[in-house]
Amino acid sequence: MSNAFSDHEINNFRMDTPGCINVIHLNNAGAALMPQPVIDAIQQHIKLESEFGGYEAAAIVENQIKDFYRVSAKMLNTDARNIAFTANATDAYTRALSSIPFAKGDIILTTTNDYSSNLINFISLHKRFGVEVKLLKNTPAGGIDLEDLDEQLMVLSPKLLSITHIPTNSGLVQPVYEIGKIVEKYDTVYLLDACQSVGQIELDVKHLKCDFLSVTSRKFLRGPRGAGFLYVSDRALQLGLEPLFIDLRGATLVDKHHYVAKTDATRFEDWETAYALLLGTKAAITYYLNAGPDKVWRRTSYLAAYTRSKLKEMPGLLLLDKAPELCSLITYAIPGFNVEKLKTDLHAKNINVVTSRREYDTFFDDTKGEEWGLRVSPHYYNTEAEIDIFIEELKSLILQAS
Repeated sequence: MSNAFSDHEINNFRMDTPGCINVIHLNNAGAALMPQPVIDAIQQHIKLESEFGGYEAAAIVENQIKDFYRVSAKMLNTDARNIAFTANATDAYTRALSSIPFAKGDIILTTTNDYSSNLINFISLHKRFGVEVKLLKNTPAGGIDLEDLDEQLMVLSPKLLSITHIPTNSGLVQPVYEIGKIVEKYDTVYLLDACQSVGQIELDVKHLKCDFLSVTSRKFLRGPRGAGFLYVSDRALQLGLEPLFIDLRGATLVDKHHYVAKTDATRFEDWETAYALLLGTKAAITYYLNAGPDKVWRRTSYLAAYTRSKLKEMPGLLLLDKAPELCSLITYAIPGFNVEKLKTDLHAKNINVVTSRREYDTFFDDTKGEEWGLRVSPHYYNTEAEIDIFIEELKSLILQAS
């Protein structure tokens, strides 16, 4: 897997990435370093807006804007009509969530490995509409129990199944293709949060069988902050699902009492759009596709395994991963140490990692009793040498604090 890219290719990726000069960036699950083509796309459009005006600039690059939908669809193996640009993954997720006509007693079926933001939304729906939230069982090895999923879908007939492909505080990769095979037998709406997987793992919505898939630009896709998109299946469109709050981008006002929603996924968009960020996201997707999704996954998997092997050699360090399949999010605890200070000290040495806290994931490490952890998330442009430096600096800081 280390040979997914040649040394020459990796060097080119790094030359394309200005941030590689300044930092060892191991926080790609937070916000990856943007490559130069992404930076150029954003800056060029801002310059165009400053010279000609916002509306006029959008008209000039109309074909490039249309191309965003084409390349996004290509990445997910769908059609441009099934893509909606959004402000971020949470925005995409909540637009999809708001389209489901919940009533008192309806059930949302989800997992114990989810974002706190998603659970907060579910609690809000419970407060407003009396929706109930049910949790799926996990297998002893980690990840959801597929037999339990099948049984709960049959017995509970939930209005919504919500799955997070990769949670924020773990390297767990949920078996989403197997989940898709099960859920397609039922009428349940299926919403998949793919904010940590897009740009890291190749995805095919035709086989995922989800009705909605939410995406961010800033993480492994290496795009700008403040951008994301939503995949909306033909089934969801045919069901007439539309966001609770819809404007003239997503619908046409027929008279003072009626509107007609657009027939494609643009019904989930707002009229006001940050076109510079849309074009930056398009550039990020194009860069990812040119790099090769399969090769990216093989490279990140290798670097993640390399990092885990180095961390396992450190006494007193507790890896918090638990899953049959792991990805490039590595979370670990160091009992007795102030991990926030460790993070700050590493930043002072130009090494970017991030803390993971229980409040980000309600079920964070219940099985291991840890409140805090440090998260490392290498990407394909990182090197073994960078990881070695990180490990040595971490060892040194722990030794100094002992």
